[in-house]
Amino acid sequence: MKTPNLRSPFAGWYAIRNRFGSWRIDRRTPPVLVGALGLMLVAMAINISVGEYPIPLPDVLRTLFGLPTGNADYSFIVTTLRLPRMLVAALVGLALGIAGAITQGLTRNPLAEPGILGISAGASFAAVALIVVVRTAPTSAVPVAALAGAISVALVIYLLAWRGGDSPIRLILVGIGLGAICNALTTLMITFGDIYDVQRAIIWLTGSVYGRSWPEFWSLAGWVAVFVPLALALARDLNALHLGEEVAYGLGTPVVWRRGLLLITAVALASATVAAAGAVGFVGLMAPHIARRLVGPDQTGVLPAAGVLGALIVVVADLIGRTIFAPIELPVGLITAVVGAPFFISLLWMQARA
Repeated sequence: MKTPNLRSPFAGWYAIRNRFGSWRIDRRTPPVLVGALGLMLVAMAINISVGEYPIPLPDVLRTLFGLPTGNADYSFIVTTLRLPRMLVAALVGLALGIAGAITQGLTRNPLAEPGILGISAGASFAAVALIVVVRTAPTSAVPVAALAGAISVALVIYLLAWRGGDSPIRLILVGIGLGAICNALTTLMITFGDIYDVQRAIIWLTGSVYGRSWPEFWSLAGWVAVFVPLALALARDLNALHLGEEVAYGLGTPVVWRRGLLLITAVALASATVAAAGAVGFVGLMAPHIARRLVGPDQTGVLPAAGVLGALIVVVADLIGRTIFAPIELPVGLITAVVGAPFFISLLWMQARA
């Protein structure tokens, strides 16, 4: 193969082609992506149609495609109230699924998820402090505080875990320790806070997409648009890192640099979801495991599959939460916890047997 002239104006194109030219995915991945995406769209349409003001499913589809329905209220209910909520739910699941796959690949621990690094705990601590302690802060500042808390904790974790090189085990241990500290401080504030403020904080901590509108969607979509493509571009490096540092170095992977970039990507995706919808747990644990069962261990297939499956999980969880005890709505984080906790226990049991 002819070596390109690096001084050529096409040198950048050669670099991009070499980077992505051999990017291949398992043949099982496209059917899984199409199937999960189709199920997610069906769940979203059903979710939009149900509620205190039910809308026939054909009218939901007509409204989404801009066709007349004979009822002027449908447009407001679908496009202003329910559609942005569904899109936020899908993006939250997408980001958590990919962040979970990256976390498990980096730490080489199948039980890892973004929450194990203390990211969710840091976001929760900052948000609860704003709600319970500051009190006068506007509601719109809560997502900003959550995002700042998640990023701050992630930065502290990485700095403390760095000692002549980063270690996956050290990252987990430091993350668990800082997460425990943040959770303890959060519990302390809830215990001694005003009852009204505490109720607001607990609802936010549970994880919910209730009342989410277009501003929340566009804010989250910006993070997803930047970091999801970056995660997919780093999938081959994640394959190498998952095999161990020595193998990764042997394959020519700049381990410290790539690991740091992948960690930043996972933190950004996870913290953005906490800022948009609160702490939605176990999605980052379940989606990568299901993806690996369906598409194999190659991260070039696991990452996109985990993202789409994560979106499906959150949308279906929100549908269950809205319908199981209607007209009472359960937070999506409660549904994912009810399903995710037994899933986590089964993983522990299988690992103990192995």
